[in-house]
Amino acid sequence: MPQENCALMLGGGGARAAYQVGVLKAIIQLYPRNHGIPFNIICGTSAGAINGTSLATHASCFHLGVKKLEWVWRHLHTSRIYRASIPSVLQHLGAMLLKGMQTDLANTDAGSLLDNAPLRALLNELINFERIDRNIQNGHLTAISLDTSCYNTSQSVSFFQAGSEMENWQRARRSGVRTRLNTEHLMASAAIPMVFPSIRLGKRYYGDGSVHQLSPLSCPIHLGASRIMVINLESPHQQQAKDLEYHPKTATIAGHLLDTIFSDTLNSDMERLNRINSTLELVPPGSRQPLNLRHIEALVIKPSEDLSEIAKRYYTEMPYAIRRLLALMGISRQSDTSIVSYLLFEKAYTGALIDLGYQDAMAQLPRIKTFLRLA
Repeated sequence: MPQENCALMLGGGGARAAYQVGVLKAIIQLYPRNHGIPFNIICGTSAGAINGTSLATHASCFHLGVKKLEWVWRHLHTSRIYRASIPSVLQHLGAMLLKGMQTDLANTDAGSLLDNAPLRALLNELINFERIDRNIQNGHLTAISLDTSCYNTSQSVSFFQAGSEMENWQRARRSGVRTRLNTEHLMASAAIPMVFPSIRLGKRYYGDGSVHQLSPLSCPIHLGASRIMVINLESPHQQQAKDLEYHPKTATIAGHLLDTIFSDTLNSDMERLNRINSTLELVPPGSRQPLNLRHIEALVIKPSEDLSEIAKRYYTEMPYAIRRLLALMGISRQSDTSIVSYLLFEKAYTGALIDLGYQDAMAQLPRIKTFLRLA
C-alpha cells in the first residue's frame, strides 16, 4: 500500500475509454508482474467507471487487471454493448414510439435511442463484485467510487465502497453515498443521456455521472487522496474555427454537448485545484489547518490526437443499422461531430485507441514515474 493516498480518476467517454487501457498498459511496465495496483483509491465515471471497477476487482495484481481489460477492449463488438442489428433497432425504436404515446402513469420505463441490455450481460459476465470487498479487507484497495447523476434531485451522487472509517458526505448539489456496488450502479453511471436509458436505484432514477458533475475532483479528495492521476478523454480538435454560413447541424451541436458533458467541468476543476495549490504555497504550513485545505498533486494524461478523426477512419466498422440510424440524424463519415467516437465499440477502433494511449503514456513516462514516486 502507498504511504499516502494516491487516486486514479477515469473520466467518461463511451468507446473512447479504450484509450485509458493503453495508458494503464504503459504504467504496468514500471512494476513487477505480481505487484498490486499503485492507486489505493479508484474513481470512475461512465465508461471510466467500468474500467475502474474492473481494476478494483484485481487490485492485488495490477498486471492481471490491465491485461484482462485490454483483452476485452481488443475483442469488443458493438453488439456486446447495445443491440445493433436491423430488426432489434427497429423493434426498439418502435417500442419507444409506442411509449411516447402513453401517459406517464402507464409508462414507467425510461426511453432511449439505443437498447444497452447486452452491456448488462457483459458486466455480469466479466466483473465479480465480491472481489472488491476482499481487496478492501486485505488492504489492496482503500476505496472505489462511481459517479452518477440523479434525475430526481439534479445532483451528482458518488456511490462508493470503502472501509468503515469512510463516511458519507454532502455538499452543494453533490454527495457521496456508501453502498455495495453492483452492475446496476455501473449501468447508471454509463447511461449517456437520451442514448441509453436511465437506471432506477431504490426510488430514484440515475444517469451518466458526467451530466451533473460540477466538481469531478471532489470525490477522490473526499476519499482522502493527496495525489490524483487523471486519464482524461478530451482530445485536440483539428477543425479550425471558422465563420458558419449556415446554422450548425443537429449532429454537430450534439457532439459539442457530449464533449462539454465529459470534459469541460474537469478542466474547470483542474484550474480551481491549481489556484488553491498556488494560494496554499503563500500560507505558512502552521496556519493552513483552519483553512481546511490541503495541497493536492495532480497529473493529467489526455490523447495527443483527435479521437473523432480516428473514429472516421473506422466508420465503416460500425454496424449497418447504426450507420443508417445516424444518417437519419444527419451524421455521416464526414460530419464534423464527435458522436461516432463515443458509440463506435468495434475492436479496430478501440484497438487503435489502446495503441495511442500506450504511446502517449510512454512519451510521458518520466513524469509518470515522478508522480508515482518511482526512482
